[in-house]
This record gives sequence, C-alpha cells and structure tokens, in this order.
Amino acid sequence: MEEMVAELGAAFLCADLELRPQIREDHAPYIAGWLKVLKEDKRAIFTAAAHAQKAADFLHGLQPKESTEPKPEEKEAA
Repeated sequence: MEEMVAELGAAFLCADLELRPQIREDHAPYIAGWLKVLKEDKRAIFTAAAHAQKAADFLHGLQPKESTEPKPEEKEAA
C-alpha cells in the first residue's frame, strides 16, 4: 500500500510540475503487484490517492511563496 501511495504521489507531483516521467520496462510488472491489494480492498486506490494528495500538498506547502509585488526592475520599467 505504501508503494502505491508513493507512486501516485510522484505521478501527482510530476503532473503539477509538468514533468514527463520516463517509461521503464519494469513499470508494468511493478504496478501489477498492486493488483493483490486492489483485489482485496476495492477502496484501496481511493485511500492511496487521498494519502498521496496529502503528501503532494505538504510538499507544495514547503515551497516559498511567490510574491505578487513587482520586482524592482519591473517597477523601474513601468
């Protein structure tokens, strides 16, 4: 379950940052390992996605806030 949360979180962050992950040959077998968890718990994907989103939101919150005030060189140009 933890790996599913980590992979979904990475996917969310890549999408937010407009990064294109590289496809690897071992992705399909790796994700196939999730099938056991998904078959045992029909809500597992939703639980994992919720935890992944919380983690992505936490990481976004660590980023410095962008100032909406113009930079000094922008003020001079105006």
